[in-house]
Amino acid sequence: MTAQTSSPASAHQPPNVPLSQRLARVVSEVFAPATVAGLLLLVVAVHSARTAVEAIIWGVIAVSFASLLPMLYIIRGVRRRHLSDHHVRIREQRPLPLLVGALSVVVGTALLTFLHAPRDLVALIGAMAAGLLTSLLVTLFWKISVHVAVAAGAVVILALVFGPPLLILTPIVALVGWARVELRDHTVAQAIAGASQGAIVAAIIFQWLR
Repeated sequence: MTAQTSSPASAHQPPNVPLSQRLARVVSEVFAPATVAGLLLLVVAVHSARTAVEAIIWGVIAVSFASLLPMLYIIRGVRRRHLSDHHVRIREQRPLPLLVGALSVVVGTALLTFLHAPRDLVALIGAMAAGLLTSLLVTLFWKISVHVAVAAGAVVILALVFGPPLLILTPIVALVGWARVELRDHTVAQAIAGASQGAIVAAIIFQWLR
C-alpha cells in the first residue's frame, strides 16, 4: 500500500482571507496614524507658510518630531521584539510608545514655537501632543482606537483650516473605524470612543492655540 503525502505547494498554501479583511488591512495601512499625521502636517505647513522654502523647513521639522521619530521608535521596538507589530496591537505595550510619541511632539511644538513657525502649524502639532497624551491616559486601562482618533482629528483640523466643506471627508473616519473592528483590533465602542476623543481634542486644543 502506498502512503499518501501532501504536495509541498498544498502544505504551504496560505488560508483564504476574506475580501473584507484584506480591504480592512489596506485601509488600516493607508490611514495609519503616522501617515495621516505626516500628511496633515505637510498640508498645513504648505498652506500657512509664506514661501515654499519656509513650507519645506516647517514641514520637515513638524513631520520629524510628530511622525517620523515616534514611528522609528516603534519599528525599533518591533525589531527588538519588545513590541508586537507596527500597530502595537497589544494594549499593555502601548503606553511607552505613546509616551515617547507625546514627548517627541512636545519637543517639536516647543521648537516650532521658538522658531516662530506659523500659528496654524504650531496649533496643529500642539493638538497632536494633547491627543497623544489623552490617548495614553485612556490606554492605561482601555484600548482606545488611535487610528480612528487620528483620522477624526485630521478631518476636524482640515475643516477648521480650510472651511466646513472639508467635513465631507467624515466618511473616512467611519471607514477607518470599520477596518479596525473588522480586523478585531478594536470593538465598536473603542472605535467610537477614538473618533470622539480625536475630534474633541483637535477642535478644542487647535482653536485654543491658534
